[in-house]
Amino acid sequence: MSDPAQFETFLVAYQDMVYSTAYRLLSQEAEARDVSQEVFLRAWQHWDQLSGSPTAGGWLKTVTRNLCINHLQRYRARWKFFSDLKSADAPDDEPGLEATFAAPETLDSDLLNADQRGVLEEAMTKLPTDQRVALVLYHFEDLDYVDIANRLGVSLGKVKTDIHRARLALYKRLQPRRDELGV
Repeated sequence: MSDPAQFETFLVAYQDMVYSTAYRLLSQEAEARDVSQEVFLRAWQHWDQLSGSPTAGGWLKTVTRNLCINHLQRYRARWKFFSDLKSADAPDDEPGLEATFAAPETLDSDLLNADQRGVLEEAMTKLPTDQRVALVLYHFEDLDYVDIANRLGVSLGKVKTDIHRARLALYKRLQPRRDELGV
């Protein structure tokens, strides 16, 4: 028999991880909350197996990721595929660019890291859905290109292109921010 108090402790311990994973993939607060709720409903249904399991966090992350991907695929017709659009001034062989941040050494590193995460998360919400999802699955969920292609039901080339274009778009979005900081 399931213990509600024990489950509540479990929920509190993992709710931020589940929500942040869902939000990174969906980029919509309401949808991330809905998916998070569904994840914990499923956790409650499997509580007898999850209670005390050292792999419960991984199970939650996998269920969250899968529910988000299912949600996105269900509404694929609504997606706006901008990955085929290309800036006229972007050369075909442009290398992958990584956004970097710099700030005066007097800033506390924890505050700087929190600010960097916030700026990056905000910039990511502005990416087209297919680019954001591929980028999040690769960089935040540690999936390789083949796994991402299989889970999303797209070609390996599309995954690589989406990740490259997402990185480039983030670099361009973050460039003005870097200029403000005097880099």
